[in-house]
Amino acid sequence: MPEIVQLLASPVHRYEGRPSDGVVEVEAPELMDEIDIRAGLGIVGDRYFGERAHRDGAITIMAAESLPPGADLRQTRRNVLLRGFDIDATVGTTITLDSGSGPVTLRVTRPANPCEWMNVVIGPGSRDALRGKGGVRCEPLSDGVLRVGPVHVNRVDGAHS
Repeated sequence: MPEIVQLLASPVHRYEGRPSDGVVEVEAPELMDEIDIRAGLGIVGDRYFGERAHRDGAITIMAAESLPPGADLRQTRRNVLLRGFDIDATVGTTITLDSGSGPVTLRVTRPANPCEWMNVVIGPGSRDALRGKGGVRCEPLSDGVLRVGPVHVNRVDGAHS
């Protein structure tokens, strides 16, 4: 069964400017046990919540299998780390994630391409290694809660996990 390994909601952008400028430090915790999602707005408390320019990509999901050992959502800046489901193959579909509080419906709009920052925060060559495996950007279509732990994943085209 697939599982949500990590959840991230960050109130600030940590990778502003160029990698040579350095990472912006955050005092608030970013890794969460659960996140609240609002349709058309994103994750409550996240830097992209309610931002018009990011509504169709307000939530990012990445496969845990794509990350090198020791890397996590704090480096990739994705919101949901999912193990046991090929999330990168879902671009252009609609999926639901249900971690026990009811389904959260997401339209998978496009790939979340890795940036140059990956070479700085994960290690040299990480950007190239994550190409095609950097996760996906999603538009939230329903309100709901996601929690770390087992999750049912359904695709609108009928594929289940």
